[in-house]
Amino acid sequence: MEELHNLPVGNLALVGMRGCEELVSSIDSYLVNWRKAVVEKGLISNAILDNFNKDSYLIDVRCPRFGTGEAKGMINESVRGDDLFIICDCFNHGVTYKMYGKDVPMSPDDHFQDLKRIISATAGKTRRITVIMPMLYESRQHRRSARESLDCALALQELVNMGVHNILTFDAHDPRVQNAIPHASFETVPSTYQMIKALVNNIDDLEIDRDNLMIISPDEGGMGRCIYYSSVMGIDLGMFYKRRDYSTIVNGRNPIIAHEFLGSDVDGKDVIIVDDMIASGESTLDIARQLKARNARRIFACSTFGLFVDGLDAFDDAYEQGLIAKVFTTNAIYRTPELKQREWYCEVDISKYIALIVNTLNHDRSISKLLDASERVKNFLTQKGYKIPR
Repeated sequence: MEELHNLPVGNLALVGMRGCEELVSSIDSYLVNWRKAVVEKGLISNAILDNFNKDSYLIDVRCPRFGTGEAKGMINESVRGDDLFIICDCFNHGVTYKMYGKDVPMSPDDHFQDLKRIISATAGKTRRITVIMPMLYESRQHRRSARESLDCALALQELVNMGVHNILTFDAHDPRVQNAIPHASFETVPSTYQMIKALVNNIDDLEIDRDNLMIISPDEGGMGRCIYYSSVMGIDLGMFYKRRDYSTIVNGRNPIIAHEFLGSDVDGKDVIIVDDMIASGESTLDIARQLKARNARRIFACSTFGLFVDGLDAFDDAYEQGLIAKVFTTNAIYRTPELKQREWYCEVDISKYIALIVNTLNHDRSISKLLDASERVKNFLTQKGYKIPR
């Protein structure tokens, strides 16, 4: 980790919104250990020692609910002058609240409202507010087709209008949504390095070369992400495109008729399907079937976010049939206990990566090197004995 010798922007403060306590606790642990090491080396001024070196940077916040389901945000300690980082998982359906005596799972709308409540409770006293939302709220409603709401753009504008200085997300569904807030800081952070590291560390006999491995994009929208993977790993790229029925609309979208493949032969090769999210998993599994029909060897699915909105049965069946060898998703959003126990599932930890970004931003330093992982990927693969073209 790069030593940061300049003074922080303000006292570092972390807020973990409800449902992401485990992730935020891990981030806090990294920050505490790194800063203790800096103090022990004598690299920081005694004038700011008390605020720099802490046992925890977590701020106690609450969003209690009334019996009707209404809520309020409360911050139980001072944040005046702090450089505040709020981490929010809008997709944690594993937490509930009481409404008219019934347990109600928190929806993305509920999580987003609580985030705004905590921002409001700061009352403008912080030095700066950064919102880290690993999976961007309403990111799939990123553009207008016919008479539709622009939910993601409106959400970003709301946050900026409330005084948020920086918004960070991971592998945004469409980064162009930042055009809604052209004067605000918006970063979409890639999880490429962490994903490749997890692949190599968990698949012992993975061969990374053009003859044995191939990257597959499940649609044209994910091509940019997959081009990056294929470039840093030095392997070929293929793509499926979705042939849709534009004469009908089902659940607000045109249904997919078929996935058509464009690319070189996958016969005998391991294949990595890279996407930003697994929702129902229907597309991923359909593509896996088609790749198996083309005699692909093993199929690995790498997705930043694993939602599994229709449950895990389809993936259980696909694993038993040999369609899927492994599914990799990050710990950036909620994973059910059942998912964590699956033999086919592998979790990719990004808490250290987020902690690095938080620490760098708190010192008001550029995070460009952290966002471009190409050299780190190539160095890692070289250390593991792979011959990667440079």
